[in-house]
Order: sequence, then C-alpha cells, then structure tokens
Amino acid sequence: MPTQDDVLGYFDTLSNWGRWGDDDELGTLNHITDDVRLAAARAVRHGRSVSCAWEVAVPEEMERSTTTCPCAADMPGAENMPVPGFRNDRRWGFSSERLGVAFHGNTLTHIDSPCHIFWDGTMYNGRSHALVDAATGSAWAAVTAAANGIITRGVLLDIASVREVPWLEPGQGVFPGDLEEAERRQGVRVRSGDAVLLRTGYGRARHEAGATGGFTQAGWHASCLPWLHERQVALIGADTPQDVQPSGYEDVLMPVHAVSLVAMGLWMLDNCDLEACAATAAELGQWDFHLAVAPVRFAGTSGSPVNPIATF
Repeated sequence: MPTQDDVLGYFDTLSNWGRWGDDDELGTLNHITDDVRLAAARAVRHGRSVSCAWEVAVPEEMERSTTTCPCAADMPGAENMPVPGFRNDRRWGFSSERLGVAFHGNTLTHIDSPCHIFWDGTMYNGRSHALVDAATGSAWAAVTAAANGIITRGVLLDIASVREVPWLEPGQGVFPGDLEEAERRQGVRVRSGDAVLLRTGYGRARHEAGATGGFTQAGWHASCLPWLHERQVALIGADTPQDVQPSGYEDVLMPVHAVSLVAMGLWMLDNCDLEACAATAAELGQWDFHLAVAPVRFAGTSGSPVNPIATF
C-alpha cells in the first residue's frame, strides 16, 4: 500500500512531461498508434455494438428550452426569409432545442482532458493554470486535442465479478491485484495503447436502486497508477467518477485524477454505464473490443459529454 509520500512522488516517477515533446497535449493518447488502431479493428469478431454511456435525463440533468413550430410559414419573420419556399410551403414545421449542461460531476458520462485538473497551479507538461481563461477557455490540452477521436482496443475488467459481489460498496478501492485477477479470469491482458474500463458494479446499483451516490464511492485506488503507467494504458474509464472516495490520503483528495491528468496526461472517461458492455462480454466470452470515443469539439473546454461505443 503506497504511503501518501509515495503517492506524492508519483508526480515525478510517473510523469510523462516531455516524453512526446514539450508541446505535446495528447499525453497517453500517444500510445494509440496506427498499429494499435488496426489491432482494435481486429477485436471486432461478432459485429455487436453497445453504448457505455448513461442516457441524459432532459430536463432533470440539463437546462432545456424547446421551440416547436407546427407550420414554419407562421413563424414570426417568415415573411422576410430570402427563400420563397420557406414562407410558401405551409406543410412543414419543426422543433429545435437549446440545451445547457454541466457535464463534470458524478452523473453524466463524459471525458476529462488534461486541462481539467491542476496541481500546484500547473497542468500537464508543465503549463500554467493561467492558460485557462474565463472567457475563452483553455489554450492548452483542451478536449479539442482529441478532435480526431479516440479509437483503440478497449478492455473491460469486471472487478465486481472477480470479488463475486453484485457491486463494490462505496469507499472500496480497486487494487493492482484485482486488475490482474480480472485479467486471469477473463483470459485477457492489457497492453500498450488500450483503454481500460473498470466495472465496480455501481451501474447495476444505479439501475436497480436509482443510486446516484454522494462523494463516497468505489473506484481506482492510487496504487493502480504505476500499473497503468507500466502497461502504457492510453485511457481509463469507470462506472464511477474514477477515484475511490475517501482516497485514504489526508492531503490528496483525488490522487487518480491528479496524477493521471497532470503528471501522466492520462485521459479519463467518468461515469460510464458498463452493464450492457459487461453482459455482452460475458455472453460472448470476449472481454476486449473496439472502442470509439468522439468528444464534441468544444473549443477550449476541459472535457465533453460522450457516448463511448464498444463493438465486439
């Protein structure tokens, strides 16, 4: 079990600063090479796709303004539209929405880019927090660094099944031994460039009991960080917001978030719904798959809502 000093030392010993150049904003996504993507394509053996995201409740989880216009020609200003068909065609109408969402937190499925977390006022690759401006967002390591999408091999490690429980209880951490036992039982091994999705079973609890949790949750323990670094994992996800809470360290609130995003440049998928993925993997006897994550190209943002798709 690493001490707090050990965890603080991870900011140095697990650092990827300068590894891919001083101007690198991709971090561990650099592990996803062309060969890794080709290998991910070969993981498709059944042609079955499942979503790894929660449905977003609108308007409960979003601000929503909906406009409906049964006949567009009756819309105010239609007479001034330069297209004659707009005001002459009286059979077509439309609906549209304006949506607002705060996607970071414990509910919505989203991706964190490296600029999401600072440590001592610093972001990944040594850039200052001052590069994040209230008006324009982040000029460094924003989600747009992954504009071409994240396409790689995904590996689901079902820790709840390894421990033979329906779900891990809040506050229970996942350790490297759990990860390797899941590999052994599932007949899979995490390799360079993979995305590792961690199932604690919280998705099942949320489906069955409607649990949304507080700030106590199951998740990655900080002791997994050297393991993830050694295996050259490109992306991690979980069915919780990643870090076990409490973290077990008095002065480090979220060590997995902080070390991953700031030191390693390790991108994160928070709040996945992995129940369909786990059921499909168990049915097919296949725990690796093609994973596609396409962040919205929001300029200067520290993440994006996403719908990760696993294809077996």
